[in-house]
Amino acid sequence: MIKIESLQGLESRLYQVIAPLTMNPRVLRYNNNYPFKTSKNFIWYVAWEDTDDTVVGFVPVEMKEVQAVLNNYYVAGDNPEIFTDLLIAIKAALGEHYVLEAVVQTPHIDVFEKNGFNTVREWKKYVKMEWSYDTAQERL
Repeated sequence: MIKIESLQGLESRLYQVIAPLTMNPRVLRYNNNYPFKTSKNFIWYVAWEDTDDTVVGFVPVEMKEVQAVLNNYYVAGDNPEIFTDLLIAIKAALGEHYVLEAVVQTPHIDVFEKNGFNTVREWKKYVKMEWSYDTAQERL
């Protein structure tokens, strides 16, 4: 079972639980060697393995005026269930008030699409995807 916790971008607990992963060369390679960043404008959604309190994924979300930007995430083993749990938590917490914009690595497009995100721009290794509460309600 996975549990999701949200942590503010400068909260000391965030550094304690995320630093071992964000400094791990394997996790940095997963992120195409792009360093993770945070500030007071970020909320991090962290996925924990309930059985042993291991962090198995995270998505930092940068809060802007009308959008929340998901970027530079990590999910152990690209597990689609963990991705889904994180995206559900983010949509539940922020979706009614913000358009969610995600910079998604191309191997992860399917899981974002299955969670209602639509592609709005394509690059070589990434796509920009969006999800909005209004669009999701129109589909129902």
